[in-house]
Amino acid sequence: MIKTKIKNAVAESLEVLYNLQISSDSIELQPTKKEFEGDVTLVVFPFVKQARKSPEMVANEIGEQVKNRVQWIESYNVIKGFLNFVVSDKYWLTFLNENKTNENYGITSTKNSKPIVIEYSSPNTNKPLHLGHIRNNLLGWSVAQILKANGENVKMVNLVNDRGIHICKSMIAWQMFSNGETPQSSNEKGDHLVGKYYVLFDKEYKKQIAELMEQGIDEQTAKQQAPIMQQAQQMLVKWEQGDKDVRELWQKMNGWVYEGFNQTYSRLGIDFDKIYYESDTYKLGKSLVEQGLKDNVFYRKEDGSVWIDLTNEGLDEKLLLRKDQTSVYMTQDLGTATLRHNDFSSDKLIYVVGNEQIYHFQVLKKVMEKLGFDWAKDIYHLSYGMVELPNGKMKSREGTVVDADDLMQQMYEEAKKISEQHGKNQDMSEEELDKLYNILALGALKYFILKVDPTKTMLFNPEESIDFNGNTGPFIQYTYARIRSIIRKAEDEGIKVETTQIIDTLTLSDKEKEVIKNISTFSDVVKEAAKNYSPSLIANYVYNLAKSFNGFYQDSSILKEEDIQIKQMRVCLAYMTSEVIKTAMRLLGIEVPQRM
Repeated sequence: MIKTKIKNAVAESLEVLYNLQISSDSIELQPTKKEFEGDVTLVVFPFVKQARKSPEMVANEIGEQVKNRVQWIESYNVIKGFLNFVVSDKYWLTFLNENKTNENYGITSTKNSKPIVIEYSSPNTNKPLHLGHIRNNLLGWSVAQILKANGENVKMVNLVNDRGIHICKSMIAWQMFSNGETPQSSNEKGDHLVGKYYVLFDKEYKKQIAELMEQGIDEQTAKQQAPIMQQAQQMLVKWEQGDKDVRELWQKMNGWVYEGFNQTYSRLGIDFDKIYYESDTYKLGKSLVEQGLKDNVFYRKEDGSVWIDLTNEGLDEKLLLRKDQTSVYMTQDLGTATLRHNDFSSDKLIYVVGNEQIYHFQVLKKVMEKLGFDWAKDIYHLSYGMVELPNGKMKSREGTVVDADDLMQQMYEEAKKISEQHGKNQDMSEEELDKLYNILALGALKYFILKVDPTKTMLFNPEESIDFNGNTGPFIQYTYARIRSIIRKAEDEGIKVETTQIIDTLTLSDKEKEVIKNISTFSDVVKEAAKNYSPSLIANYVYNLAKSFNGFYQDSSILKEEDIQIKQMRVCLAYMTSEVIKTAMRLLGIEVPQRM
C-alpha cells in the first residue's frame, strides 16, 4: 500500500535529516484536501521543533527525501506546514491490475486467537421484536462480521430473557382474558399473541390502581396492592420454586414466542452461534450471590434482600436478590457472564445494549471484579442510542411500538411501489420480483439504521430510507446492479476481467483516479470500523464509493470507449468497484441484486 511506503520513507527521512527516530506506525497521513493538488498529505508541524527549521523548509526537505525513496511519488507541493504528495497514475493502475479480481480484498484471514463473544438481540419473551430490537440485532450482527473481516475469532450469542416479573405479567393476563386462545386458534404469530396479553395486563393494572385510589389509597400503595400485580409476583415466586402448573404454562407460552422470534430472525437475516436463557443462568447468578455473602462482598438487609455497596466506587447500592429471594437482572447477568467466559475462554465479552443501561454495565463489571474475576476487565458495553419515530418514543406495555414484522412488510410494500414507479421490474418473473422487493426492502431498512453512528439517537423514516437517490441502501444497490449490467455486456464483447492486463502507461482522468483511490482505502476503513465497533464507517464509505463511481460513469463512457486499452481498464475499474460494494454491503448484512 502506498501509504505504508510513504510512512516508512518519512520515518527514514526524519532520521537522516534530523536524527529523529520515530516509528512509521505513529506517522499519520490524511487524504489531500480537494482544493489542493495531491493524493496523500503529511502534516509536518510535529517535527518542526526538533528540526529547528520553518514548517515550509521541513516539508520541502522531507518531500525531496520521500520522492527519492518511493518510486510511485510523481511530485510534491508544500502549503505552509502541509506536505502534499502526488502519486503517479502508474501506481493506481498497477494497484487496480493486481487487485481487480481479489474477492477478499479488504478482508483479513482469521487469526488463531481467543474468541471475542458478542451478545446482541436479548429479547424478552413477553412481546414481539420491535424497531429498537432491529437496531440492536443489525448493529450486533454487523459488528460481528466486521470483526471477522479483521481476522478475529467471533462468537455471536443471544441471551433470551425468558423469566421474571414481566414474563409473569403476560402469563397472568393470558389466564385471565384468553379463553384458551392459541396461535393456531387465532391464526396469530406466537410472539404477537403473547405481546397482546402483556399490553392487556398493563391496561388492567392501571384500571385497578385507579379503583384503589378512588377508595382513598395513595398511588404508591395502590401500585403495590393491585390484585393483578400481586398475582404476578406470587407467580414469579412459584416459578422459582418450580411449581409444575406455572412451569408448564411458561414453557407453552415461551414456545409460542420462540417460534415467532425465529421467523423474524430468519427474515431479518440474523443468526447466532449459541443462545443462552436467563432461566438457565439465574441459578448460577444466585450461587455467586451466596458466595459473595460468605466472602462479605455483599450484605443482607433486615427484610432479607441482598445488596452490594458501591458508593466508594462512585456508583450506588445495588440490589442482587429481592426480599422474597427472587433474582433481578443483575443476578442473572452475573451468571451469564461467568458461564459465557467458561464456555469460550473469551478475550472480550461485548454486550450490545441500549445506552439507558450504561449504569447497569458499570455495576456488572465492578461486581464481577469484587467477586475476584480478573477477566471482568474484558467486559465491554457497546451502547447505542434509541430509535425514535416522527411521533416520539415507543412503549411496549402501552402497545405503541413499531413491530419488526410489520415494519419489514411495510418496507416490502414500499419497495414494490417505488420499483414499479421507476419501471425497475421489466422482464422479471413474479418470483424474481418478490426476491428483488425483499432485497431492496431489507437493504433500505438495514442501511438507514446502520449508517448512523451507534452512539447517536436516530429518527427512523421508512419513506426516506427506500429512496433510490441520496444516501440510501437502494441507491447503492442500484449502482451495483448497473455495474453488473455493464460487466455482462462487456463479457458478451469478449472482455474478461480475469484475463485482462491493464497497461500502466495510461493516463487517468481525475474521476477515474478518485474511484481507484476510494477503493484503495477500503482496508483501512474495515480496520477503523472494527476498532470503533462502528458499521456506520462502512456504510458511509460504500455510499461515497458508489457516488464517486456514478460521477465517473456520467463523465466517461465505458462500453462505447473506442480505445480498447482504456475500455478494458474502465471495465476492470467497474468490476472491482462492484466487488468492493458487494463486500462492504455484506458486512452490513445487505444483499445486492444482480439486476434491477
